Amino acid sequence: MFLCFVLMLLPACSGDSNSNSLLSVDNVNLIFVVSPDMANNTPGDMNPDTASLSNQGLQRSLMMATYLKQQVLGGENVSSIYTISPMSHLQTRDNYPDMAAIGFIQQFALLNQMSSSIDANGNLYTGNSYPINVSYAEGGVPVGVAEPAPPLPGSPQYCPDCTGLDFGNAGGNNETLVSTIIENQIPGYYIFSAPWETTEALLKYINTQYGFRLTLPTVYMGTDYLYAISIPSSGKARLVTYNANLNPPTTYPVLPYPVKSSVCTNRFQPPFSTTRVGGVNGVIIPSGINTNSRIYIVRHAEAHPDPGFKFENGNYVAAGQWRALMLAHILRDKIISPDVVYSIDPAGTWYPTRDGNVSYVRPSLTVLPYAIANNLPYYLAADLSLGSAFTPTDENIAQKTSDYFFTGGKFSNQTVLLAWESGHIKPFIKKLIDSYGGDYQPLPEDWTDWPSEDYDTIWSVALDGQGNVSIDNLLCEGIDSENLPTTVPLF
Repeated sequence: MFLCFVLMLLPACSGDSNSNSLLSVDNVNLIFVVSPDMANNTPGDMNPDTASLSNQGLQRSLMMATYLKQQVLGGENVSSIYTISPMSHLQTRDNYPDMAAIGFIQQFALLNQMSSSIDANGNLYTGNSYPINVSYAEGGVPVGVAEPAPPLPGSPQYCPDCTGLDFGNAGGNNETLVSTIIENQIPGYYIFSAPWETTEALLKYINTQYGFRLTLPTVYMGTDYLYAISIPSSGKARLVTYNANLNPPTTYPVLPYPVKSSVCTNRFQPPFSTTRVGGVNGVIIPSGINTNSRIYIVRHAEAHPDPGFKFENGNYVAAGQWRALMLAHILRDKIISPDVVYSIDPAGTWYPTRDGNVSYVRPSLTVLPYAIANNLPYYLAADLSLGSAFTPTDENIAQKTSDYFFTGGKFSNQTVLLAWESGHIKPFIKKLIDSYGGDYQPLPEDWTDWPSEDYDTIWSVALDGQGNVSIDNLLCEGIDSENLPTTVPLF
């Protein structure tokens, strides 16, 4: 009897288990990946100076992806991936957004495949990539952050099916999300990447709301631990706890083999260089222009692997991971060392595709490894609306973007690496050029186009101590885009 009593106290007796067994594809599996943050992390996984993943934390995310795919999903394709909106969790006195949660799951997303419609006839293209749901829900936009703009006329303002998590569970959004999955009873693997505080609250909510009577973890155990609530058709759930027992290196990741390089040819964008100097050819330096500032602007990594560049899931594809991880090395010899890295808020912009709706995460994830490798502050221009990605030449958006980065003194005396949506880059650069006036040949209307196949070009905007500006596109990343592997690098 005493033995029975002891057994009753063990987790397995209440439908729980500690296991490395695979989850059943026939169940609804809610899998929680505990991303590190400043409050709860495995020692060495976070950089306390930038509130971002460290080299070790990035290495762990790369290794965890393989463990999650093989030891938890058994090689099966994921059903959905959710992570917290970075601006819902500002950390330290410098208000760094929590990019660790989305960065921690990116490698896993690229180990899965997605088929996307590429034309109106229903033809599909399959890419080694999977969308990450991170968008704001209505009522969940933090103070000071721009409200999402409808991507197309008639579209809703908020993404109806690519909503992510909110660190503070604004409006009960997190609870609504998991309840919808459970009550839809569609078998599959639903992944949630979030800090321990959010994970713990969700586990408790599910357990109480559905009367599962699971024995839940009560303390943070470390970044190697995964938790899965597996619900069969009978409704009798069990909690499965996984310990990946990873031992990541503390150095920046080394790719399995070198990426081929290429020279700058301006193959897709003709070489361009211009200078505007106050008092020369009628130029007047704009009021409030930044000084002693340089901004390098890059496009996101590879995203459209199909010949017509129509594949779309908001993320970049596996080939893009090679580029993103390489940027830490190749940009070191290309650009003056930045003081800070900036990008688009991945929760603020979304695309409607032929198959559904997707969060626009790829620019922010493209330069995250660079910021990690170089211990740089990483910010999102979340108070600036990108408007619609389908109308990148919107005059109002282009002007506001130009004003944001080039006026007001915010970026004076700084060198910035900026990752942006390609169609919006040249329109806001053009607004800057136009603001100087002068007797110059007007730029042609199609000057603002960015070729779909060009992932390599770097635009450079430099403002000197008087506000005179020099702009060119003579730099490139120097990666042979056509020969990047189509499968993700494994670690």
